Amino acid sequence: MKHLKHLVSVLGVGAVLSLTINTQAAQAQVAYGSYVGIGPTVGLSDGTQLGGVLAARYKLLETPVSFRAQALIGQGTAVVPTVSYDLPINWQTDVYLGAGMVLTSGNTASPVGNKISFALQPGIDYVVPNSNTVIFGNAIIAFDAYRNGGGTALSLQGGVGLRF
Repeated sequence: MKHLKHLVSVLGVGAVLSLTINTQAAQAQVAYGSYVGIGPTVGLSDGTQLGGVLAARYKLLETPVSFRAQALIGQGTAVVPTVSYDLPINWQTDVYLGAGMVLTSGNTASPVGNKISFALQPGIDYVVPNSNTVIFGNAIIAFDAYRNGGGTALSLQGGVGLRF
């Protein structure tokens, strides 16, 4: 009986130690899923310009990197492809910073200028729990964005997307 008490104690301590040694801390993952979405855009440079945005995100699995593209349609049109680094905040939300280019059409200014330029894109994606719905928001900062005089262009976008 005395040996049985010691055996139970040793087994209990061993079980607790094995759980402690083999357990890894939980870490939030970048919100899963690629998506396409639509919403409004507001160009804040060269006067206020309202328009629409078509957005797409392709998430690389198991890495915090995404390929993104946005088409901004206002007085002029621009396509902004970027590569982003995604940082998870929790299971549904991640923030990101993308770098890419603004590709414009014509001489009429889009919400992000009228010249091919370098752009930074900070933003946030939120996946609505138990659904395929994504709510997104971002800014596009285009450097040397205007043909006549350069200058920086800023636009804000937001919208709703569908994960796939």
